[in-house]
Amino acid sequence: MWTSSPQAPARRPANSSLTAQARTAAMAVLLALGGCAQQATAPASPAAPPLEAFTSASDWNLQLRQWAGTPVILLGEQHDAAAHQQWQAATIGELSRLQRLAAVVLEMAPAGGSTEGLARDAGEAQVRQALRWQEKDWAWQRYRGVVMAAVQAGVPVLGGNLPRERMQAAMGDARFDAHLPAAGWQLQREAIRDGHCGLLPEAQWTPMARIQLARDESMAQTVRVAAARLRRDGQSVLLVSGRGHSRADVGVPTWLGADLPYKVAVARAPAEQGVLQFAPDWWQVLPAAPGADHCAQLRAQWQRPAVQAGKP
Repeated sequence: MWTSSPQAPARRPANSSLTAQARTAAMAVLLALGGCAQQATAPASPAAPPLEAFTSASDWNLQLRQWAGTPVILLGEQHDAAAHQQWQAATIGELSRLQRLAAVVLEMAPAGGSTEGLARDAGEAQVRQALRWQEKDWAWQRYRGVVMAAVQAGVPVLGGNLPRERMQAAMGDARFDAHLPAAGWQLQREAIRDGHCGLLPEAQWTPMARIQLARDESMAQTVRVAAARLRRDGQSVLLVSGRGHSRADVGVPTWLGADLPYKVAVARAPAEQGVLQFAPDWWQVLPAAPGADHCAQLRAQWQRPAVQAGKP
C-alpha cells in the first residue's frame, strides 16, 4: 500500500544487472504475491448495491455527473476491502444506466483479455475465459460483481495488466528507471520495500519497481486504445486498479499523456485520513477494510522453505 509521502529528490542507485538466481527469486516472490498483496481466499461478493448506498453530503453521484464526458476515470481500491469493490460495481451500474460508460479496464486481468463479443447473459465461466482470468492471482469471487455489472450492461471489460510472460523482460528494462522524477522513482522503490515487509533484498527493489511501472504502462496503453476505439462523446473509460496504480504522480496517469484528460477517485477508510499522502480528485470514504496482516502471512511463506531446507 502507498502510505508514505514522497521523499526529497534522491540520487538514484546505479543500474545493476541481477544474476539469474536473483531474478528467479524475485519473480517467485512477485508471482506468489500476485502483484499486489493478495489474500489466499476471499468471501463471495454480494450483489452490487445501488449507487445511492455510497452517496452522502459530499455526493459521489453528483461528482460523477460533474465528470460527465471525462475520457478516463480511475477508481483506486484496496484489494481486500469488499466495500471498495461494491462501490466500483455500483459506479459501473450508474454510468451504464446513463450510457456514459465506454469500457472497463481491469488491473485484475492480463492485457489481451476482453469480453467484447460476449452476450449480456454470458455465464461467469465464459467471462473468465474471455478475460484469461488467473484465480491464483485474483480471487474471482471478490471481483465478479464488478466484472458482471459491466458485462450485463453490454459494456466491454478489458484486461490491462502486464502478462506474466512479459515480467522477466520488464525486470531488466532500465528505461523505466528514468520515467519518473527522482522522487517518484525513489517512492516506487520504497513501496516495493514496504510492500514486501522489509524481507526483499535491496538488490531486487529496482527490478521489481520496474515491473510496477511496466504494469502502469500496460494499463495505460489498454486505456488509450479503448478510449480511441470504443469511446463516444460523453462517455468514459473506467480503470479499476489498486490505489498505488491510480496515483497521478507515479501511477498509470503518468503514462496517459496530456492529450487524454482523466479524473482519479480513491476509496479509503475514515481512519486513513491523513495517512495516505497523495491527493486524488476525489476521496470516497467507505467502511474500514479487514485487518489482515499480510506481512505475517508473507513471513510465514518465506520461513517454511527455510525450515524445510534445514531438515536432515
